[in-house]
Amino acid sequence: MTTRADPQKDFDCDALVIGGGPAGLMAAEELGRAGASVLLAESMPTAGRKFLMAGKSGLNLTKDEPLGDLIAHYPKCPAALQEALRGFGPDEVKAWAKGLGQEVFTGSTGRVFPTAMKASPLLRAWLARLSDLGVSLRTRWRWAGWDHEASVFATPQGQVTIRAKATVLALGGASWARLGSDGQWAPLLPGATAPFKPANMGFVVNWSDVMSTHFGRPIKGAALIAGSRTERGEFVISARGLEGGGIYAVSADLRDGAPLYLDLLPDLSLAEVRNRLDRPRGKASQSNHLRKVLGLDPAKIALLNEFGRPFTGDLAATLKKLPIRHAGPRPIDEAISTAGGVRFDALDATLMLKDRAGVFCAGEMLDWEAPTGGYLLTGCLATGRTAGIHAAQWVERRA
Repeated sequence: MTTRADPQKDFDCDALVIGGGPAGLMAAEELGRAGASVLLAESMPTAGRKFLMAGKSGLNLTKDEPLGDLIAHYPKCPAALQEALRGFGPDEVKAWAKGLGQEVFTGSTGRVFPTAMKASPLLRAWLARLSDLGVSLRTRWRWAGWDHEASVFATPQGQVTIRAKATVLALGGASWARLGSDGQWAPLLPGATAPFKPANMGFVVNWSDVMSTHFGRPIKGAALIAGSRTERGEFVISARGLEGGGIYAVSADLRDGAPLYLDLLPDLSLAEVRNRLDRPRGKASQSNHLRKVLGLDPAKIALLNEFGRPFTGDLAATLKKLPIRHAGPRPIDEAISTAGGVRFDALDATLMLKDRAGVFCAGEMLDWEAPTGGYLLTGCLATGRTAGIHAAQWVERRA
């Protein structure tokens, strides 16, 4: 793929894609396949930086489950997002990765990963495919808005203005600014956006000093209760609070005001916990008694002591519904993803802005959220594909 700073200040192309993350790359691919001349502009020095970071611990591409179950993980899923996911769901994501030479496997929880467990081989193959399709990449080009119908960019060589028949915006959300996803584009779309909120994030806990010996320890075999939602999942006690997949699964509910409780013994009924606690304790300390009769590990006992003391009521009930006091979510820039962004009611069914013909939006910049586990990447790929297909049709009608 061509990557250079073009000294030409004004030129035309069929399609302009702004944003070099998964959604933008997918839109550029669909436009290139349709025969359009495509310019892909990325504000960072290289494309796919957040994509690469996500792959450092194993690139979770999608979740191998029935489409209806998949869609159910996108809260209040708008019709346009549902349609995009129907067109590019788990089977299509797997086939796409294999088409780029990356074999995949499905783990025991249904999560799908490349066999290489990295994002870099897939990204290299993807960029090579885009280059073969004639897509031209410009890096360090930061979108600065419009000059009438043209897009304006700040570049190392100065201001550049691009006229395109169709434009796809894939500008990302508002987390991980160091990787290019900072949400600074929102004022350029006045009236079309909802405020950004963190999603899939940790929560601040102001621990007592005695908790420091448990920092970094995982909590397994617990259930997290947030409002009407109960989730089983592992999470971690960190110096900053609580984080990890189990917390992320209920983070939207907590962010929006639901209290957090832990069921430290989800496989035991309340009656069974009471029966076990009634067993003779002898000279054992309370901690040893809890360990012996209930199998509680030191980290769970520490959480019980941190949030449950003084034990003035029913200890069994506290173990089954331990109230967790927190000080709110970690800062938005630390979140894995964000809610907010371009509202779906500002778009038509093709993901085109209602107040700016020929401009389509895709990826995390749209106002949707989903848990980790492959749903985020699938949503970005699916909406990028949809925006690219409809942008290509728009270009064709104006040929």
